[in-house]
Amino acid sequence: MFKGSLPALVTPFTPDGELDLDTLKKLVDWHIDQGSHGLVPVGTTGESPTLTHDEHRLVIEEVVRAVDGRIPVIAGAGSNSTREGIGLIRHAAEVGADAALVVTPYYNKPTQAGLIAHYAALAEASDLPIIIYNIPGRSVVDMTPETMGELARLPTIIGVKDATGKLERVSQQRIACGADFVQLSGEDATALGFNAHGGVGCISVTANVAPRLCAEFQQATLAGDYARALQYQDRLMPLHVAIFVEPGLVGAKYAMSRLGLCDERVRLPLVPLTEPTRRLIDAALEHAGLI
Repeated sequence: MFKGSLPALVTPFTPDGELDLDTLKKLVDWHIDQGSHGLVPVGTTGESPTLTHDEHRLVIEEVVRAVDGRIPVIAGAGSNSTREGIGLIRHAAEVGADAALVVTPYYNKPTQAGLIAHYAALAEASDLPIIIYNIPGRSVVDMTPETMGELARLPTIIGVKDATGKLERVSQQRIACGADFVQLSGEDATALGFNAHGGVGCISVTANVAPRLCAEFQQATLAGDYARALQYQDRLMPLHVAIFVEPGLVGAKYAMSRLGLCDERVRLPLVPLTEPTRRLIDAALEHAGLI
C-alpha cells in the first residue's frame, strides 16, 4: 500500500501568511492526476514546526477529505513529547488517514531505550499504522537497526522513512525488521540506490515540483528497470541538488511558484531564497524539461 513516489506535501500560504486551503485542495488533485502514489501532509516540508496545532489538524483533515480514498495519506504526527504525539496520531486516525509518519523525538535526545518506550506508547494508543521517520541530521537521534527491529515486532509499526543517507541501512534493516518492513527513502538524491538495496519508495521533496517524473522513476525501480530509472535520475538530479542548496521546502515552494502552482511564501525563521539559488533552480527546472 505504501510504495512509490509519496510527495512530502508543502503547505501553501496566502499572501498574508494564512493557510491557503483552496490551493492545497488543487495540489491534491494535481498530484493524483500526475501519478503520485500517496501524499504526506504536515511533515517538515509541510512546515509542521511553524503550524499551530489547530492548523496542523486542519491540513490533515483537508488533505484526507480532498484525496477521498484515491491514494494513501500518511499524516505527519511526530513530536518530541510522547503525550502530544499520541494526540496527533489519534486525530489522524479519527479523520481517516491511512498511516502516521512519526519522527524520532528531537532536541531532548532520548536513548535507544527511550525510543522504544516512545514508539511503543504511540503504538498502544492507536491502531493506525506507524512509519518511523529516522533523520539524525534534524533530530540529533539515530535509531539503530537493532532498535528498529525491536519496534518492528509491534503490529502497527510497519515501516521507516530513512533519511540517514546510509544506503547500507536498508540491508541492515531488512535483516533486523524483515523483508516485508516498508522502507521508504527520505532523500531524493539517493533514492535510486535505496531501492536497489530493497527500498520500495521515497517520501519526496522533489515530487512536489516534478510529481510525474518522480512517480515514473519510482515505477521503473519497482519494476527492476534500473536502466530506465537511471535516465530519470540524470534528468532529476540537478533539481534534487538545487532544491536543497537552501532549506528544501523553501526551494520546493520557489520551484512550484515558477510553475504557477502556489505562492513561494514560507514562515519565519525561514526566509525566501537568495538570487543565486533561484538561478540554480531555474536551470534545474529547465534541465528536467519542466520550463
